[in-house]
Parts: sequence; C-alpha cells; structure tokens
Amino acid sequence: MIFKICGLKEKDSILCCEANRVDFFGLIFYKKSPRNISYKDARELISFAEALRIIPVGVFVNQGISDLKDIITYLNLQYIQLHGDESQEYIDEVKKTFGIKIIKKFSIESEKDLVKVNQINNIDYLLFDYKPNSGELPGGNSKSFDWSLLKNAQIKLPWFVSGGINESNIKNIKKTLNPNGIDLSSGVEESLGKKSNKKINNLLRLFYDN
Repeated sequence: MIFKICGLKEKDSILCCEANRVDFFGLIFYKKSPRNISYKDARELISFAEALRIIPVGVFVNQGISDLKDIITYLNLQYIQLHGDESQEYIDEVKKTFGIKIIKKFSIESEKDLVKVNQINNIDYLLFDYKPNSGELPGGNSKSFDWSLLKNAQIKLPWFVSGGINESNIKNIKKTLNPNGIDLSSGVEESLGKKSNKKINNLLRLFYDN
C-alpha cells in the first residue's frame, strides 16, 4: 500500500512519516488552506527530506501555469498533485516541460463523476476525494464520499482514496476497497492544520495490524 500524508509543515512530522514507512508527504500551496506552506519553508523541508526515503509532493489548486513552472523549478519537485480543475492542455504543458510525475484529483459524489477518470492522459496517479460543497476547501474537509462507488469501477491507472480517513474508518478501506494508495490529512491532525505524530502512529498501526 502506498501512503501519502498531506499538509506537512514540520520536520518532526516528516521523521514520523518516515518511521511509519509513509511514501509521500504533501506540501500544500493554496493560500486559503490552513495547511498552506510558504515556498521558502517548503524548500527547507524538501532539503531536509533529501536523505530520507519519503518523497515530497507539491499540491496545487488551479495554479497559473507560469507560476507553477517557476515553483517546480525553484523547489526541484519530482511529483506534483493537481487538486483543482486543471485541463488536459494544462497537464500536457507541465508534462512536456518537466516530465514530472502527476497525481490528478477527481472529486466523487456519484457514479457520473467517474466517467472522465479514464479519459485524462499524461498523468501517473489518480486521487479520489470527497466532492466539496460551495464554500468548502478543495480538500482536507474531514469528509468521506461513498467508497463503494469505486468497488467495481474499471480504473486503468494506480489510484489513491482520500477524504475523511481516520482511525475509526481506516479498516473499512481494507474491507471495501483495494486501492493502490491512501491519502491522509485531517484524520491525522490534533487541530486544524497541525499534524499529530500520535495519530499518524496509531492510524498506520491500525492499518497494518491484522
């Protein structure tokens, strides 16, 4: 199972993730999010993680393409997550320029939201998340969608399940789904935007405890 924890801001959180065999940590570049991080602080965390196994992922929401290119270059990112409504043209331009690994978010509420899943090209992973209501953040809302919608879906690419995953429901993923990856954020926080090493430890232990 691939694990990714989004919205990290502290070196200690990265070390906790590394100790728990978490594969990716997400750096959120979205100013409206309580998990937003400055490019300077992100660069420091990326540098810190260079000697570790865990891989940084820049998370963007409808970022201007020119700015996105500048940020990728400044941070030397190898993975990005596009968490907005980015078009195929946008994706193609980024892929052509950097050859970077791309995780693309799809918001899920009903079966019709899965129609376009296999029509997007030039991406490496899919990420399925709760579909936010008007006024809610694009992600990290502590809310889940109906995971059973994915149970029999024909999905061509490796995919993550996300949205409201915590200690109380992590085992349900094993029972109802067979994702390639699990993406965590609010479910391992002690307060909004503040990760909890204790919750990270507990959740990963629960998942791997048979």
